Amino acid sequence: MEYVRGKCVELRNRGSAVIIESGKVAVIKRIREGQEYYVFPGGGIEEGESPEQATIREAFEELGVHIEIKESIGKVHFNGVQQFFLSEIIGGTFGTGSGEEYEENRNQGSYEPMWLPIDKLVSHDVRPMEIAEILTKLVD
Repeated sequence: MEYVRGKCVELRNRGSAVIIESGKVAVIKRIREGQEYYVFPGGGIEEGESPEQATIREAFEELGVHIEIKESIGKVHFNGVQQFFLSEIIGGTFGTGSGEEYEENRNQGSYEPMWLPIDKLVSHDVRPMEIAEILTKLVD
């Protein structure tokens, strides 16, 4: 446990997918507590999973797609270590995720899978911004 902004939070390592197609990147649009922001699909690493395995599982739960991990593009330290993997869709249908994020009465705000143009990422509230900046440099 660690205190962040006066709240006790559990440190949990996470894995996230960075999926790029046709100059756009897959994100989850979140609206929570009056804030609108975007995150890369991913989530906590469960016991016995590698970061890559968690990323593959979370991409299916959140987006409805099967992915193949290509390479690690960054790590961010915030409430644990979050690893980001450049990935490619190899099956499934984008936008058909049915993980716990989509359960009603969860009080965690809304989740909407979508594609954002990479060249517009830094003009949105993308979290973490460090990864958005890395992607912007990749397409320059």
